[in-house]
Amino acid sequence: MNERNKLLKKLSAAQFAVWELQLYLDTHPCDQNAIELCKRHSADAEALYKEYVEKYGALNKECCSTAEWLSDPWPWDIMGGDC
Repeated sequence: MNERNKLLKKLSAAQFAVWELQLYLDTHPCDQNAIELCKRHSADAEALYKEYVEKYGALNKECCSTAEWLSDPWPWDIMGGDC
């Protein structure tokens, strides 16, 4: 696995942890340990997201101009076009 995919996998794991903790906090809003854990994973996800965008470009249209988003390679371009 190349460095780009490793970073994307770390980002996905951090985002998943945040989503799961947010669901848990919907039913356990006073759990201070979960709140702190959610904050920590949110900060990790944000840092990983910024690192990915700086190194490899946009992951979504919100982080750049429309022109930049359209000029970056699409996932099938990166993978060589083979499905």
